[in-house]
Amino acid sequence: MFRVTLLNDPRKRLTRTAIIVWAAAVAVYIVAIAGRTSMGVAGVDATHHFGIDASQLAVFTSVQVGVYALVQIPTGILIDRFGARRLLFAGAVVMAIGQLILGLTSAYPVAIGARILIGAGDATAFLSLMRILPFWFPLKHTPLFAQLSAALGQLGQFLSAVPFLAILGVHGWRAAFLSLGAVGVLVAIAANIAIKDSPHEQRRARTTPLIDVLRRPVCWMGFFNHGAMLMPLIVFNLLWGMPTMTLGMGLTPANAASVLVINTIATVLAGPLHGILSAHAGRKRELVSLGFTVFLFVLMAGFFFSAEPRGFLAVAIIAGFLGFLGPASNYGFDTVRETLPHEVVTTGTGLANMGGFLAAMLAAQGVGVILNQVSDSVWTWSDFRIAWIAVFVVWSLAIVGLVLSRAAYLRSSP
Repeated sequence: MFRVTLLNDPRKRLTRTAIIVWAAAVAVYIVAIAGRTSMGVAGVDATHHFGIDASQLAVFTSVQVGVYALVQIPTGILIDRFGARRLLFAGAVVMAIGQLILGLTSAYPVAIGARILIGAGDATAFLSLMRILPFWFPLKHTPLFAQLSAALGQLGQFLSAVPFLAILGVHGWRAAFLSLGAVGVLVAIAANIAIKDSPHEQRRARTTPLIDVLRRPVCWMGFFNHGAMLMPLIVFNLLWGMPTMTLGMGLTPANAASVLVINTIATVLAGPLHGILSAHAGRKRELVSLGFTVFLFVLMAGFFFSAEPRGFLAVAIIAGFLGFLGPASNYGFDTVRETLPHEVVTTGTGLANMGGFLAAMLAAQGVGVILNQVSDSVWTWSDFRIAWIAVFVVWSLAIVGLVLSRAAYLRSSP
């Protein structure tokens, strides 16, 4: 599709150097996703390893995604000021330290601290990747490579669902998380060597008041679009999908892991298609996303409506659609990139990128709290049916927010 050349300006032609820089940044993002989703497949093991209940287990995900979300804007400001390479390297190192601590401790408070480190380091990966694209790729290819980056990042979920889970099952908790930490160190070193912020020397952007970004409806539209599309996917993949499938539906861990792999494959295949769709939809892209999220809402409501647990095929279809439509959560980034001044685009993207993770933090913790209230010592399908109401409540608020923020954006646009 693309002609790769060795011309000096990658913003006019796609170059081999651009591909190398991009691939190194994507590698960091893949490892970040692997670390982010590792607790999703290790959740049941974590309850035994740390001796914790449902709401305490939910804190692992709530803390990580909460920290990830809350540092998005500060991280965006740092990337705009100091460049993507430094932040990618620092973030990968911090994530690796968090995984190593998690593997070595059996103390719940220490493990929570480790997840805080993982969330903070994770926050640098995607924003840095989005910062690199406009400097290294022609503008017409940027939406496609943005979606391709997000899709390839989901290979990290494959790493957590297959090799990580296999190590966890055979060699135990310590070996699994120490392996993740070791991979993180190697990727950090490789990224520091291979990544360059731009093809040419550039002046660092001056600091722009944060209030200027917060006042822009386009950033809030991206925020709610991200929340409405990504939140259910995060809750399913990062924490409550595996317990729902194994304890609620009675699937074996292997079958449940295969559902997560189906989700990953769907996400990877759909990413480039969403890049093309986003580029063609233009100002209507969030309207397309709204249609997708309403469809997913109805589909998942039907899944949990049944008084008896659904089978493997039903949850595989749910996971497939979550993966196939989930990349629409990134549509708002394209609108932010096309609308905001260049010197604040990463900060604006950071605000938009907070939506899905803040929503997931609230929803995941809500599921854990409700499970503690409605269940005894063993979680059942009926318990999960009630607990997942928390997800639908947060989801509804995100959809309303998307509708209102899009109306505000249209009013503010010429």
